Amino acid sequence: MRNTLSTPNLLAFPFRDEEIARIFSSAYLIEQMVNVELALAQVQAEHGLIPTEAGQAIAARASAAGVDEGRLLAGMERDGVPVRELVAQLREQVGEPHARFVHFGATTQDILDSALVLQIRASLAILEPRMQTVIANLARLADRHRLTVMPARTHGQQAVPISFGLKVAGWLTPLLRHRQRIAEIKPRVLTVQLGGAAGSLAPLEQHGAQIGAALAAKLGLGAPLMPWHTQRDSLAELAAWLSLVSGSLAKMAQDVILLAQSEVAELHESADPDRGGSSTMPQKNNPVVSEQIVAAARANASLLSSMYHALIQEHERGTHGWQLEWLTLPPMIELTAATLQKAVVLSGHLRVDAARMQENVERSNGLIFAEAVSFALSESLGAAVAKAIVAEACQVVEAEGRHLFDVVREKTDADVAWERLRESSAYMGASQAFIDRVVEAAAG
Repeated sequence: MRNTLSTPNLLAFPFRDEEIARIFSSAYLIEQMVNVELALAQVQAEHGLIPTEAGQAIAARASAAGVDEGRLLAGMERDGVPVRELVAQLREQVGEPHARFVHFGATTQDILDSALVLQIRASLAILEPRMQTVIANLARLADRHRLTVMPARTHGQQAVPISFGLKVAGWLTPLLRHRQRIAEIKPRVLTVQLGGAAGSLAPLEQHGAQIGAALAAKLGLGAPLMPWHTQRDSLAELAAWLSLVSGSLAKMAQDVILLAQSEVAELHESADPDRGGSSTMPQKNNPVVSEQIVAAARANASLLSSMYHALIQEHERGTHGWQLEWLTLPPMIELTAATLQKAVVLSGHLRVDAARMQENVERSNGLIFAEAVSFALSESLGAAVAKAIVAEACQVVEAEGRHLFDVVREKTDADVAWERLRESSAYMGASQAFIDRVVEAAAG
């Protein structure tokens, strides 16, 4: 008998994250919805809105373990949402005379939105440490290679010498902003939902705001200014953050792909010769981790527009925008988790070929120093003349394969410290200061 794969989609497997998949599983959602219902009954009993005995009975008898998922799925098919059937089953568990106090004053969206927020909180508890690991890995890499000279490339062509440490600092800095962003976003996203039928909590009369705050405290969430049934901006903001994180990781991955090209060969994803192998070409080590990061980031960027479409909601309860979030936000969270996990591997195992970087600097026949030579000449010849001489010399270098310094020295006897210019590390500007600032911020 052939073995069967447990994953439902072999090709999607590299983009899966089991921890996030568990959080967005039916079992976990049911558990969180029941947690919200139990917490609601508890705070209502504590505040005298339902009998104390009812609160005790609900806490003792209502359980996610007793929920029949088959019936829940049938209810989802019938009602479009699972909460009506869930409440019916919880009331059966509680029994009379207290069953009617389950879900007292709440509406379906209160339970589902609050459960979603609990899922998001659990997800961020996974995403944030992974991002911090990537930050720490890149900070060490930037510091280690602060003096490793390589060509900078603009528009795909060699530009001026930089250090690899500066490039890594450029990968790292957006993640520091994302770390700050999520700290600012979480208080807006991690808030309870309790508004009742139309956001007024009319069945709770004047106690609605108080019960909402108490429920938030019980669940360890924030209390919003008012129910946010059709105010979905915080979820869209979270989705944008997810796309930003994966996109920033993909910028790093795209650079790795380009630097791993055979003609460049300055980086390799790891020292493992068996990774990224080809079925027919034994020499290949394809940058598969980087490729997967880029693909996931592009998928997230596409999904993000759906979250913005979901902002368009009708009156006090939307018709379809809510469902659009169900289809979009969980995959975005899982894709981001997968890219972070892959970035942990990439940033921790990247193999840097410093000798090849220096070789590529020298291979330019001095053209990589054209800007430096132009500035050096301008001190005695003026900027316009200096630039014209160097531009003319560059054409000779391209045509004859000679070194830029030799060609320029034939065109002018201006006093220039040529040996100093040959030292790649001498033309690094404020690189060390920038690296210091980024590494210090990463540790903060």
